[in-house]
Amino acid sequence: MSLFSLLSVSASGMAAQRTRAALLVENLANAETTRTPEGGPYRRKDAVFMSQPADSPFASVFRAELGELGTGVAVAEVVEDTRPPERRYLPGHPDADADGYVAFPNVNPAEDMVDLMSATRGYQANVAAMSAVKDMIHKTIELLR
Repeated sequence: MSLFSLLSVSASGMAAQRTRAALLVENLANAETTRTPEGGPYRRKDAVFMSQPADSPFASVFRAELGELGTGVAVAEVVEDTRPPERRYLPGHPDADADGYVAFPNVNPAEDMVDLMSATRGYQANVAAMSAVKDMIHKTIELLR
């Protein structure tokens, strides 16, 4: 595996963690949203990751010279929570049903904050890996001078 394909692997991880973080922030922002344009409360969203071959601008050259490339990560799909919404008794709420219950999203802010911290740390780990590869490339260039 070449150093440049390692950069592609880390870049794919950063893109996937960025998407995951955006979904988690959306969940947190809509934790109390009881009415959406689609109707009903907001539905929590999660990113599903899958592995994929890391691609780089020089992938065909690397494949010819070095064989197999590294495996990166991508967001395969974004899934919505299908569980029934949480019902709270709030008879004065504008979205209350005939019995006085309001449907709220199944968003646990504490759980999503922990997941957001995990996504941030995953992103930071990929940045550190890219930085290490960049330093290795720089040292290699220095040695060849």
